[in-house]
Amino acid sequence: MLFRNFTLESIVERYRQAARAAVAIMCNVCKPPVQEATKSCMDCKASFCNECFKMNHPWGTPKAQHEYVGPTTNFRPKVLMCPEHEMEKVNMYCEVCRRPVCHLCKLGGSHANHRVTSMSSAYKILKEKLSKSIHYLISKEDQVRTQISELEVLIRDTEENGQLAETRTCEHFERLLETLQERRTEMLRSIEQSRSLRVERLRAQVEEYQGMLENSGLVGYAQEVLKETDQSCFVQTAKLLHVRIQKATESVKTFQPAAAPAFEEFVLDTGKEELFLKQLSFSGVPEPPVIDLSRCRVYNEALIHWRLSEDSLPTDHHIVEFRKLGSEEEEESSWSASEPVFGCSTVLCDLTSDSSYTFRVRSCRNRVYSPYSPEVTLHTPPAPVFGFLFNEKCGFSAERLQLSKRRDSVESVAGMSLLLSAERVQTGSYICLDYIIGDTGISHGRHYWAFRVQPDSYMIKVGVASDSKLTEWFHNPRDTSSPRYDQDSGHDSGSEDTCFEVSLPFTLVAVGMGRLFIPKASTAAGDHSSRVLPMPQRIGVCLDYDAGRVFFYDADSMRCLYERAVDCSGTMFPAFGLLGGGAVHLEEFITAKRLSYM
Repeated sequence: MLFRNFTLESIVERYRQAARAAVAIMCNVCKPPVQEATKSCMDCKASFCNECFKMNHPWGTPKAQHEYVGPTTNFRPKVLMCPEHEMEKVNMYCEVCRRPVCHLCKLGGSHANHRVTSMSSAYKILKEKLSKSIHYLISKEDQVRTQISELEVLIRDTEENGQLAETRTCEHFERLLETLQERRTEMLRSIEQSRSLRVERLRAQVEEYQGMLENSGLVGYAQEVLKETDQSCFVQTAKLLHVRIQKATESVKTFQPAAAPAFEEFVLDTGKEELFLKQLSFSGVPEPPVIDLSRCRVYNEALIHWRLSEDSLPTDHHIVEFRKLGSEEEEESSWSASEPVFGCSTVLCDLTSDSSYTFRVRSCRNRVYSPYSPEVTLHTPPAPVFGFLFNEKCGFSAERLQLSKRRDSVESVAGMSLLLSAERVQTGSYICLDYIIGDTGISHGRHYWAFRVQPDSYMIKVGVASDSKLTEWFHNPRDTSSPRYDQDSGHDSGSEDTCFEVSLPFTLVAVGMGRLFIPKASTAAGDHSSRVLPMPQRIGVCLDYDAGRVFFYDADSMRCLYERAVDCSGTMFPAFGLLGGGAVHLEEFITAKRLSYM
């Protein structure tokens, strides 16, 4: 779809002719001996000498009107054709798109509503603009030369300053190495002194104990004293010898090494120093960014947000790196890097389900990279994302439920209708939940979705339900349909105790007042503390249709809070029941119907 640049072709051809000046182009018509060509006919696509040109282009014939140029081998036709209509020549100029067009483009093509002008008018206008621009540049030739001189000075200064910066950096590192070497020498000297002193003490103790052996040292001397028959001499010697023998005996009984072999006091912890050295950077190096966990989302794709320090200078771009953490049987994968990111968020694709990934970010300014941000670990859901919106047609109560325009949020409105219904409490009737479901059902496979429950919600039931159970809920009279008799309502009726092990066509968990309530029969009898959990900021639900089980997760930590069997004999739908004030907001991934942030 690009036009040929005939102007550039002509310039190139002129230089080619100058280069071929030493190599003559011969006449294509002459009989031997062949003469050097003086003209080339663009219509005949041949080169001629003077005589052959006159013979083949006689006056008064159509050939006399042929276009001829100097000797050349380039006979491509100088005709600009429309790239959209290959058989049409361009004859107009589109002022909107700023390109030549043909008459078919103007009549019914992509330029039908654009303003066009004649080619001759466009030629004059553009040539005049180009001439003025060239004249301006020529008139500013002295200024351009001055600017070139300034740039050359800047190049020299850059090279000199770069070398100076390298020299100073090397000096700094040499001083650091000298300091480290000095400390190393001092600390090794301390270890050597302590080692020598301990070995000396232990060797002295060895010599002392060797003297206690028979026929050597103290024992040998004592044995010789016992052989003395002169009583006065024996008493004189034995008194001092007995003291030494007693000390040796006591030393044997209470054996204690003269020095400890461990060098625990010489253990060196350089963790902080190593971290400091890793973060060592120039004063112009950008500050490391910090990953914002509150805005990060990980599904089959990962949306990673980060923030910069308030006093940081603008950066050129950021690089996000991530790797999959291996299990006990697997090894950790190597780091993978994203393309340069020019904002403060990006999307990373093709993540594996039910896996942990580590993410880190670093900034770049003037080709200098910052240290890495602190690493964060996020866990992908156990199943692919299931996309849906709220269904406003099936059982939706417009009086008590308020649905957003995008159908991604629903709010329970405790209005006048609820107050009027409250009068029936005096007669024993119960005001039941208002249900709303997803607009897409599940009939096979494993699926995961996540949502947020407004923290100040009174009571909201979340989970799954089959189409048959939903039909029963939506068609029962509101005065007799009560969650008190709903076996999985979370209400302390006791009916759920008897049927907890039975696989039901629905499972709902109660959420409200900042708490999440685990169904009663799933915990020990009377253990109410383990049933009440803090309400997660984001709740995830995973339905394994084929296995007939449903799981509830803390979507931030991917910790499973509760699971149980569910009868998946029909089509299963995400189900939500609201009572009093409260709201549910689906995650952006869930409402997008496809995994895309862009």
